[in-house]
Amino acid sequence: MSSSADVKASARRLFIGAGCNRVVNNVSWGACDLVSFGAQNAVAIFSPKTAQILTTLPGHKAAVNCTHWLPSNKFAFRAKNMERHYLVSGDADGAIMLWELSIIDQKWKHVLQVPQSHKKGVTCIAAIVISDRAAMFATTSSDGTAHVYEAVLPSSTGDECTVSHVESIPVGSKAMVTISLAQLPGSAGQIVLAMGGLDNKIHLYCGDRTGKFMHACELKGHIDWIRSLDFSLPVCTEGEQDGLLLVSSSQDRGIRIWKIALRDSAAGNRSASSIDEINLASYIEGPVLVAGSYSYQISLESLLIGHEDWVYSVEWQPPIWSSTERMSYYQPLSLLSASMDKTMMIWKPEKTTGIWMNVVTVGELSHCALGFYGGHWSPDGNSILAHGYGGSFHLWRNVGSDFDNWKPQRVPSGHFAAVTDIAWARSGEYILSVSHDQTTRVFAPWELEASHNGASWHEIARPQVHGHDINCVTIIKGKGNHRFVSGAEEKVSRVFEAPLSFLKTLNHATSEIFGFSEDCQTDVQILGANMSALGLSQKPIYVQAPHAREMPERTGTAGLDSLETIPDAVPVVLTEPPIEEQLAWHTLWPESHKLYGHGNELYSLCCDHEGKLVASSCKAQSATVAEIWLWQVGSWKAVGRLHSHSLTVTQMEFSHDSKMLLAVSRDRQFSVFSIIRTDTGDITHRLLARQEAHKRIIWACSWNPFSHEFATGSRDKTVKIWAVEGESSVKHISTLPQFSSSVTALSWVGLDWKQNSGLLAVGMENGLVELWALRIVRTEGTEVPKVSASLAARLDPLMCHISTVNRLAWRTSVKAEDLRTIQLASCGADQCVRVFEIDVE
Repeated sequence: MSSSADVKASARRLFIGAGCNRVVNNVSWGACDLVSFGAQNAVAIFSPKTAQILTTLPGHKAAVNCTHWLPSNKFAFRAKNMERHYLVSGDADGAIMLWELSIIDQKWKHVLQVPQSHKKGVTCIAAIVISDRAAMFATTSSDGTAHVYEAVLPSSTGDECTVSHVESIPVGSKAMVTISLAQLPGSAGQIVLAMGGLDNKIHLYCGDRTGKFMHACELKGHIDWIRSLDFSLPVCTEGEQDGLLLVSSSQDRGIRIWKIALRDSAAGNRSASSIDEINLASYIEGPVLVAGSYSYQISLESLLIGHEDWVYSVEWQPPIWSSTERMSYYQPLSLLSASMDKTMMIWKPEKTTGIWMNVVTVGELSHCALGFYGGHWSPDGNSILAHGYGGSFHLWRNVGSDFDNWKPQRVPSGHFAAVTDIAWARSGEYILSVSHDQTTRVFAPWELEASHNGASWHEIARPQVHGHDINCVTIIKGKGNHRFVSGAEEKVSRVFEAPLSFLKTLNHATSEIFGFSEDCQTDVQILGANMSALGLSQKPIYVQAPHAREMPERTGTAGLDSLETIPDAVPVVLTEPPIEEQLAWHTLWPESHKLYGHGNELYSLCCDHEGKLVASSCKAQSATVAEIWLWQVGSWKAVGRLHSHSLTVTQMEFSHDSKMLLAVSRDRQFSVFSIIRTDTGDITHRLLARQEAHKRIIWACSWNPFSHEFATGSRDKTVKIWAVEGESSVKHISTLPQFSSSVTALSWVGLDWKQNSGLLAVGMENGLVELWALRIVRTEGTEVPKVSASLAARLDPLMCHISTVNRLAWRTSVKAEDLRTIQLASCGADQCVRVFEIDVE
């Protein structure tokens, strides 16, 4: 008989789902064709080609505001031979970090925390690559300063990248929120820096790699905050680099293009004959920029009006590789703008007149989108990416050959606030997650024809889009249609049932993987669901209703501006993973019941293994409110009110045979209730035991799947194992060695029924996850069993959450012999849903 000490486990990352922080300047598309973004305190990296998040980088202690690649998409033409790429990230506390990506093996490394960080949140990061060995980057912050740094890139494999602080530029009480850098053409090593912010002006500074940045001039014209600035690379006329273009966007909804042209020596001494040659340019000439011994004339090239709301970002199309001898690149005259009016536009000058025109407009027509925070080009200029108010990404690719044809593409998606609970479907086909972003989401593996790596995970539905933060969820087990109960920051639990459109979509996604289809589709008469005006209830759309999607007739304009004018959803069967617009509106599930009873906001839910009972608890500060309610599945009647605790019940779980209910609470106690089902179908209950188990709040509990032992985890950094003895007592049988942080999540999975062995997953407040091998040994003549425990695996921090793990859940295996490879799902305060594949040796 092998002991638990023989059990070792290894983990690999299967999936990460996360939303983008809702901050301007949060996203960057690198020359390596990877996209970086902030997801709470993590820097997340995703591949646009696979629509998968590859990793999250831990290190920041506050929310990540900005990320910027070195080299970014603008300098892709210089990055062809670079073996290592770098990423700069800044957070809400002012800390700036540098990360290194090895292109060959795709390994990440934290290089350093940048010296001379800001005292308040970083608002923007911009960079230029000067040569193969040198780059400069600048940062703005709400602390009233801008910092300029030089990065020395290593030439050989063993060297490290070093960063030195070049200069700190005070900007006064009106903070700068955007910055851009460029090398001035014609001058040796002169660098121009543009900043914009709350004073509606663009401030230009000149300096060099050693610093000495002097305020050169101001550009006036915008009448609201400057939101984005971007320098082009030097533009050539007649083969000579003689100018730069600077584009600016503002909350005044306008975009301005400024030309910075090198003045020749004769420019200052115009002959008298040239005075008569008055043209438009002479009226809109701006100030002269002096940099060293060179001077540059600044003029307003164009004013672009087209957006109907704040323009949050503008970006020049990245330069294209050129084979000419004089230049290694060609700067296209093409601009991308992104606005809160839910559109992105591409602007180009007309060939004959040179007037800048809007040539492409893409956007999200979904009424629930609230606009774009930023837009970015791919390095090749064939794709454009936006990130929006809902933490979502939107990607379009130009698939046309002779003409532009921009089509939406798949992107990663996820929650944009803390994920509070997760649950596996009855047969493990999908994961259901709920979050403080007020949504419930379904993630599932989808076998795609183009993928050679098997199934990739995607968000396939958003069953609930609510008006309150959602705290807990449980999936109803047993037979019948897919159902779940969710509890939010309200006193009502809500029951949802899968519509026909979801069942058929799920069949498309998982039939290849699981080899079965749902047999309950014939009974389902509901196609989908509509959102109510206030975003609380979701009304069914019936299959047989021919006019289900028709709006009621209105006379004149009466009611057009009322809350009732929300368009109806159009639920469809999806044959490929959906994009954001479909998810946000057309994949809702109808709400079938509301469960009233609790006196405060819902906090915890669980369902028994037969799918007959649901237990719920709410936030409580007194014994009367801290009661646990039992609900009968189907009739949804309250069949029990269990009294035991005096403060919030934080988690509950039914034993494997559904005969006992375990509850743990903020009052540091656990309770075990006996659930008795009479022959008449009535439910009775009895308190078996209540015991003070830990010195601090108990956050988590989990039953042994094979017998009546259970584990509890607490803020006191301990996990204790308990055994239910007979009908009246619970004995403490073991304590695992103290953990490095508060224990916030537990999940126990069985491995070998005969040996009563399994794995206990332990999640902590610091985001880390450990797997412990447990074996319960019962010897004759002793009442209390013994526990053989050993550490089976400590998951790599790069794989784990960045902040508190809120819930862990093992996937129930379809086949019993698959227990050597198990999937573990987790969710946390870092906005992430993660799936790990665990190989047990």
